[in-house]
Amino acid sequence: MSHRDPPGNLAPHIPADAYRRAETTGAPVVIVVHTTDPTGRPLRQYLYPLAIAGAGAIGTIATVAAVLALLDFAVHTAAAIASATGPLGIGGISLARARAKH
Repeated sequence: MSHRDPPGNLAPHIPADAYRRAETTGAPVVIVVHTTDPTGRPLRQYLYPLAIAGAGAIGTIATVAAVLALLDFAVHTAAAIASATGPLGIGGISLARARAKH
């Protein structure tokens, strides 16, 4: 009989002679590996929702900033047009806008 090492990685506390004895007699080799179940959730389950919420918050803030910038531009444009046109008269009623009387 030729010498063979057990397949895979066996723990150091399993004797090689016990494996060889089981191999010659045909008895099955049972290897028990003790593991502990993870107690918490993996980080991935928290990271994806936080990334999506962060992207949504940044998008909402950017949209509000864009609307406010457009509103500011529209107000300045309306003020410039109103100051350049002079008084407004409709049906004999005139309104002086954006100019003080001297």
